[in-house]
Amino acid sequence: MTAPRTDRAAWLVVLAGGVAALQVGKLPPALPALQAELGLTLVQSGFLLSVVQLAGLSLAVFMGLWADGMGLKRSMVRGLCLLALASGLGGFATSVTALLALRAIEGLGFLLVALPAPALIRRLVPPAQLPGMLGVWGAYMPTGTALALLAGPLFIPVWGWSTWWWLFAAVSLGMAMWLWRSVPDDPTAHVSVNGQSAWLRLRRTLSVPGPWWVALTFGMYSGQWLAVVGFLPSIYAAAGVGGALLGVLTALAAAVNMAGNMVSGRLLQRGWAPRATLWLGFGAMALGSTVAFASLTETLPWLRFAGVLLFSGVGGLVPGTLFSLAVRLAPGEQQVATTVGWLQQLSALGQFVGPPVVAAVAARAGGWQLTPLVTVGCCVCGVALAWGCGQALQRQTTQAQSPI
Repeated sequence: MTAPRTDRAAWLVVLAGGVAALQVGKLPPALPALQAELGLTLVQSGFLLSVVQLAGLSLAVFMGLWADGMGLKRSMVRGLCLLALASGLGGFATSVTALLALRAIEGLGFLLVALPAPALIRRLVPPAQLPGMLGVWGAYMPTGTALALLAGPLFIPVWGWSTWWWLFAAVSLGMAMWLWRSVPDDPTAHVSVNGQSAWLRLRRTLSVPGPWWVALTFGMYSGQWLAVVGFLPSIYAAAGVGGALLGVLTALAAAVNMAGNMVSGRLLQRGWAPRATLWLGFGAMALGSTVAFASLTETLPWLRFAGVLLFSGVGGLVPGTLFSLAVRLAPGEQQVATTVGWLQQLSALGQFVGPPVVAAVAARAGGWQLTPLVTVGCCVCGVALAWGCGQALQRQTTQAQSPI
């Protein structure tokens, strides 16, 4: 009787991550309305896309320690409440500055939800189910983003972007209540962590190469993915695509990433080497972004969209694989949340830098045709870092098998 309940609780944790991802994904479909109402420039739009990652950029590893200390479930509930508060206030914003500040607070709430989730899933599911479930968890971001991209172009023209913000405030608050009532409480021993042990966990996490390889690889992935998918509504709107078609195209581009995440878990369970899935994902992202933005395909819009689907769909193998590696390469069970925090911190660095860089390149070139210079460069770095991830996993496996 206990196992089914914990399985359902693990799925609820994934759902909570999807709700947090909605808060990130709510912005791209609102950019045209915000540009018209608040006079956002293209580069300002890029910073508005990336500022939600400011907390992750500066605090994620420490937030991982904090989340571990306050309790995994408690951290997620508090993060959802903070998201609800910031989103509710954001609906009243009348300036770019206020919206930027509240988006940064939303980034803090997002971390409180996202960082403890893999460790909580690990606690709730049997070991044999963990790789597959972590692959499902890796899909939380594209799932939430896809839903927001699909609904936004239909909702915002009728009700306005402010009501869009208030809607997600209500959803986050409802999710917090559901999670609090349905997920088992944190063990008392897990919650009582003092500052000295937190410092020791941080030092132990960052003193081994595995968490560094995984986190750097995630940064190479996340920056380019958010830049491409985040600007799709603006790119298609400028090309004359609007309404339901705009929502469907941009949501589909995010949704196929979810499938890639889930497939990564299945491939790893069937014995694929993590390095192989990472190389396949980065190779597809390089090819897909080139097809999507190169000048040669300018008169072939559906071929370009196929390139976007390749970029996002097969590229989804990368985050699913990296979440699994983060759990495996953590120095110990008590360092899982901290390792995921470090992964999130460098992921946030990529997401903070990626959209403004792509926007600046597009503004300088007068179009999006030079975007592959950024994305292919990230993929080449990602391939090299994936080799390092494989080497770290091989060393850890060898040490575990060596007799003491």
